[in-house]
Amino acid sequence: MLSQSSCGKRLALTKKPAKSILAELLPPKAHVMNYSDPTKLGLLACPGGERFAEQVVRRLSTIYRHRFERKVQVMADRYHISKELVTRKINFSNDVYSSMLCLPGNVNEYRAPRFKVNARYTWFPNGEVKTEILDSVRGKDLYIFQDVENRQPCKFNEGRDERSLSVNDHIMNVLVTVDAAIQAGAERITLVMPAYPYSRQHKKKGREGLTAARLGQIFENYGISRIITLDIHSREIENCFNKLRLENLHASYQVIEKLAGIVDVGDENLVVLSPDTGAVDRNKFYASTLQKPLALLYKERDYSKVTKDANDSNITAMKLLGDVRGKIVFMADDMLGTGGTLLKGMRYLRDEGATKVICAVSLPLFSASAIDDFDKAYREGLFYRIIGTNAVHHNELLKKEWYIEADVTTLFAQIISLLHHNRSLSPMLDNRDIIAKKIQKSMAAHQTSQPAQPNLPL
Repeated sequence: MLSQSSCGKRLALTKKPAKSILAELLPPKAHVMNYSDPTKLGLLACPGGERFAEQVVRRLSTIYRHRFERKVQVMADRYHISKELVTRKINFSNDVYSSMLCLPGNVNEYRAPRFKVNARYTWFPNGEVKTEILDSVRGKDLYIFQDVENRQPCKFNEGRDERSLSVNDHIMNVLVTVDAAIQAGAERITLVMPAYPYSRQHKKKGREGLTAARLGQIFENYGISRIITLDIHSREIENCFNKLRLENLHASYQVIEKLAGIVDVGDENLVVLSPDTGAVDRNKFYASTLQKPLALLYKERDYSKVTKDANDSNITAMKLLGDVRGKIVFMADDMLGTGGTLLKGMRYLRDEGATKVICAVSLPLFSASAIDDFDKAYREGLFYRIIGTNAVHHNELLKKEWYIEADVTTLFAQIISLLHHNRSLSPMLDNRDIIAKKIQKSMAAHQTSQPAQPNLPL
């Protein structure tokens, strides 16, 4: 016979609303990984950043589909139920925790998320710009994309007008877009700028500004919580922030992947060279990863002279530390502007007896007449290939025989996914193990592709 207290508990249970019972059956919302529709994740592209953002959206869609399929398979195997039932249960959970009545789509299938946030950009005759966000971003974890080095014409006024923008124009577009996102109620805003603007103005010499730091502080005071960038020119810039986080990504894996496609990375004649003292750490990483010797090209400069193009470099003398005679030289740098310094270094290496010169740059800016200058240098045989990332968009570069593009959009998509779900970035930022496996695979493939040597008589 039940006691009065037991009856009271049973009565209390029967009076619980359905929503309360579901809350007991399902895990707390904070611990739910919304595989089917991460409704709080949104990607918004400024004029100039559309191409990169669209590629990242496609990579994110693939990541979430694979993650969903893997989750379904693991849960089906673990609980000995069908994958169809697991899919329905995940979709049910997502519907319960959605702020909507229910999420659109077939509950028996994977429901692809929609990450892209649409916006309208207006260019006024006096040069002012306006951003209107067309989709709701209230409560979203919003990632705003901008390629500040994009020199291709950008579309405004619903595609009726095109404008080629400067770095400063792109920055103003970012500020206007961020303000629109704040006014629209975005919960967290992250800037995705592969090329950090004014990054070369990070040291104070005399009466000049620390523009790289001040620009970051402007972003921070605006309410931006994080900036994702690629191979920033100086890590000192991060020291000027109070709360803003700077995620500095590296394209080393993507670069080595392309390098392995054009040369044998196991060749004993391959040497890694730092084009200047500022790039020593970067090239030391490549040398240790590829297990190759490291050389250094020391340059003396006249800093009173401002470089305007490749023919107007401020280098006064060069000295080589190391041996490149008869070697394949690989060197990496963070950015390529006018390219005058690099071209002088390439000419010097050829005179020193290097057989091939390959250069990798994370940010292929190719300012002023750099593309034409490198075209001419290629015809002279000063270098073999240049590997650049698609973090900076150039239509003209992609047509060149000597240029190889490395895709970093998957890297950015993976980082965004990890950040959105508050996961650790360490496996992505320290990619030595992944690179080592790639090198071993490349060397094995190269060995199998070599023709078999005939058996010679003794």
